[in-house]
Amino acid sequence: MSLDLKKQFITQLIESSRILRNYVDHRAKSRGTTRAQWIVLFRLREQEGLSQVDLAEVLELQPISLVRLLDRLVEHGLVERRSDPRDRRANRLFLTPSGRRLADDLDSLRDAIATDVLQGMPAASIETSLKALREVKDRIKSLGEPAGGIAAK
Repeated sequence: MSLDLKKQFITQLIESSRILRNYVDHRAKSRGTTRAQWIVLFRLREQEGLSQVDLAEVLELQPISLVRLLDRLVEHGLVERRSDPRDRRANRLFLTPSGRRLADDLDSLRDAIATDVLQGMPAASIETSLKALREVKDRIKSLGEPAGGIAAK
């Protein structure tokens, strides 16, 4: 494969990722949330009871950034912090009933975005693309931590 083709692929991946993030941000805003909040709600629905430290690690966020995000979710009645019975210094995170309803509502938004974005693409193309993206992700992970300290998990 030529270097030019590789550069085009990486450029397209970066540009597509940015455009998709902006599109998802716009659509999430229409539901009164943000993409970052959406990701936290989905993760907590899958793994309720995570500590703030564990959630930050799973989401690849700096703990201080996550604390601000969690503060907003708690303020809006979507997430609840509970003391960890085994470690008084730690909090465990749980969705409130409102948080669970919003996460469930956002499922339909995620489905609509996938339908809109991938409309008309053959399943075989999506499968091939998905395989390629997984390979790229695994390759990035295998390269280790790049300069600047941003881990690729």
